[in-house]
Formats: sequence, C-alpha cells, structure tokens
Amino acid sequence: MARIALATLFAWCMLFTGAFGETRIVDGDTLKIDDTTYRLNGIDAPEYGQKCNKPSGSWQCGKEAVAELERFATRKQIRCEPLGLDDYGRTIATCLAGDEDIGAHMVQTGMAWAFVKYSNKYVNEEAQARQQRIGVWQSDTQTAWDYRAARWEVAAQEAPEGCPIKGNISPNGRIYHAPWSPWYKRTIISVKKGERWFCNEAEALAAGWRAPYWGR
Repeated sequence: MARIALATLFAWCMLFTGAFGETRIVDGDTLKIDDTTYRLNGIDAPEYGQKCNKPSGSWQCGKEAVAELERFATRKQIRCEPLGLDDYGRTIATCLAGDEDIGAHMVQTGMAWAFVKYSNKYVNEEAQARQQRIGVWQSDTQTAWDYRAARWEVAAQEAPEGCPIKGNISPNGRIYHAPWSPWYKRTIISVKKGERWFCNEAEALAAGWRAPYWGR
C-alpha cells in the first residue's frame, strides 16, 4: 500500500516542471520565470490600478494582490504544471510555491476571484473567503473582468479606429498599456517616435511590445 501511495505521489510530482530560474511577478495572477510567462489557471486577480470597496471607503486591491503574490511566491521554489497557451501566448498553469498551490492561496485569502468562466478549480476556496468576508469579499465590488470590460468600452470610443491599447516606447522598452492600466491616461502616443495603437493585446505582443511588470 505504501508503495502505491509513493508511486502515485511521484507520478503527480512529475506533472510539474521545476522552475529554478529568476521569478518575476507580473501582476496578481501572472508570473514570469526566465523566458516563460505563466498565467495562473482558474483565478482572476484585481487589475493593478483597480480599487475595491470595503464597508467604509475603498482599498487598493490590485496593488495588494500583487504584494500578496510577491510575499507568497518569491524566494521559494516554483513548480508549474502547464495546461496550454492562452490567446496571448502565456502558459496557463497550476503553480506551486514549495508544496502550496499559489492559485488556491490567492483565492482563499480574497486576493483573487475564482475564474469560473474557465475553471471551477477554486470555487470552494472562494466560498471560504466570501464567508469570512476577506479581501475582495469585504463588500460588494466590481470583479476584475467587469472592471476591464468597463474600461475598454470607454477607451474604445475615444481611441483611433476603436483600438485603445497604447504601445509606448520608453527606456524600459516597448510596453503596452491597456485601458485598465494605471498609466493609461498619462501615456501619450507619439507616432513620430514609432509608438502606436493596438486593437488587442495579442496584436501588441506580436508587434514586439510587452505588458507592464507591476511586481518585482
């Protein structure tokens, strides 16, 4: 019986790829290890510039989500089980920090929603956070996907040809800002400098731009 249990554990561990390179936190549900960007499966964290409601006022839930992912995942061995690619070329994955599921932790602490549009993996963790009224569940608040959709709708009405993503060129490289970026309004596009507008993130990535890194 013990041999069977050990064999099962070994097989499960072999599903995960070791990630021993430099880990960088991109945002509250995305991390980069060396040249691979991992989008955490089954969760959707607040956008970096997003504020969430609490019983009295609001709080910087997007920044707090990034800070929590940094605290939980950095300086630990990260292992990821790749599940496929999304439309932006990121690897969808379930990732572990040590032996702990990063996605489960983010949802359980109220720092992300269970992304049930794509997976029911963390619905129990979300129910627990909701019951405890912690994180994004302190008060009724806008989900990350509704926040993005609302920002996109407004920006698309004002952008050239309805393409609202701003492809900026700075000393840090070619970085694009979607309408939900906190730098969006202050980013001015200069066509003379080679900057440009994009209709979607995949188009920006294909042209050589990257998303901002909000974490360390």
